[in-house]
Amino acid sequence: MRPAETRHRGPHPADNELFAPKWVPVLGRAVAELCWLLARGYPPGATLKLVGDRHALTERQRWAVGRAACTDEQLTLRTAKQLSATNLGGRPVAIDGFNLLITLETALSGGVVLRGRDGALRDLSSIHGTYRAVQETDRAIRLTAAALLPLNPGPIRWLLDQPVSNSGRLAARLRDLGPELGLPWTAEVVMNPDSVLVDTADIVVTSDSVVLDRANCWLNLAALALEAAPPRWLLDLSQDETDAFTS
Repeated sequence: MRPAETRHRGPHPADNELFAPKWVPVLGRAVAELCWLLARGYPPGATLKLVGDRHALTERQRWAVGRAACTDEQLTLRTAKQLSATNLGGRPVAIDGFNLLITLETALSGGVVLRGRDGALRDLSSIHGTYRAVQETDRAIRLTAAALLPLNPGPIRWLLDQPVSNSGRLAARLRDLGPELGLPWTAEVVMNPDSVLVDTADIVVTSDSVVLDRANCWLNLAALALEAAPPRWLLDLSQDETDAFTS
């Protein structure tokens, strides 16, 4: 799987304006308001529109706010199930492949990486059913291996979405690199990785909110991998401003 020489997963052309420093407090306030309303049973779609309209946010800004938000109950649950970066004792690991790699590729390309209220890192990219390797793909895979190796994981399996084009090629690349990196992991192309991840007893690697709420336990591997290569553009919306909102 060979990336085009000039292809990167960098920032959207409008991101310099949409996520300029002046917007960060506004977006943080919007996240706090959304979390507060969701915790009281307001419907997600309509509530995000309400909050977005109140702050005159663009669609992309609203997307960031929605991805960063979670209720207090969700935060408590996700925090309780998150594993620390210590010895995993040979436990098996299941990786949401596109979810992890696209976040790492975005970070390495200088695109916006979002830290949500739960501490998970998320990108603002959208592959729309088509994945193409970028110049940063192999480095993202290598960073993943470097972060996992010291943790003493058991069998590792990458799960890739079958409906996404080039998933088979990426799986082959992962299989090729695994032995070289000291991790002879497997790579599976499945119809719906989320359904596998919510049912497995393995340690789960993902930032997908639905999976995090239902998985047995999870590892914030994107954050660990990027300790060796900090994101050039981290939009941190993890700060809890709910108390300021309710006062």
